[in-house]
Amino acid sequence: MFLPLETFRTIVASTPLIAIDLIVRNLQGQILLGKRLNRPAQGSWFVPGGRVLKNETLDDAFERLTHSELGRSYERSQASFLGIYEHFYEDSVFGQAVADPSSHYVVLAYQLFVPVGDILELPAQQHAEYRWDSILELNACSDTHENTRAYLLSLI
Repeated sequence: MFLPLETFRTIVASTPLIAIDLIVRNLQGQILLGKRLNRPAQGSWFVPGGRVLKNETLDDAFERLTHSELGRSYERSQASFLGIYEHFYEDSVFGQAVADPSSHYVVLAYQLFVPVGDILELPAQQHAEYRWDSILELNACSDTHENTRAYLLSLI
C-alpha cells in the first residue's frame, strides 16, 4: 500500500521505516551496487533495496523488492540473513531543507547469490548506473555510501 504524499511525509518525520537491502553477489564474488538517483544517499553507490509496506509479509516484500530492483523475483529462503542495521540520513525523499524531515531506517540485510544463468534486468528508476566489483574495490571507492560499507565490512 502506497500512501498519499503528505501522510508519508508525516510518517518519515515521526518514525523509523523498515527496509530490506540486498547484497547481491555473482559467481566471482563481486557485489552489485547502483548509483542512487533519489534521496537519501543520492549520488552514492548503494546496494539495491527498499521499504517494507504496511500489511506486507517479509517474504512478500523480498519477492516484490527483488523483482522491482533486479528484474527477477527471488524468495527470501534463497538468501542468507546478514543482520539488522540502522541508517540515519539528514535528508529524505522530500529534500534536504531545514523544513524537510530526516530519514531513519531499520534495515534487514540479506545476501543473495545470483544463480548461474540468471540475467538481471536492472531498472533505471532508482539508479543511474550499476557496477559489479569486489568488496575491496567497492570499499576503496570514495562514492560508496558508508551504510553500504558496513555491509561490505561484515563480509570480509
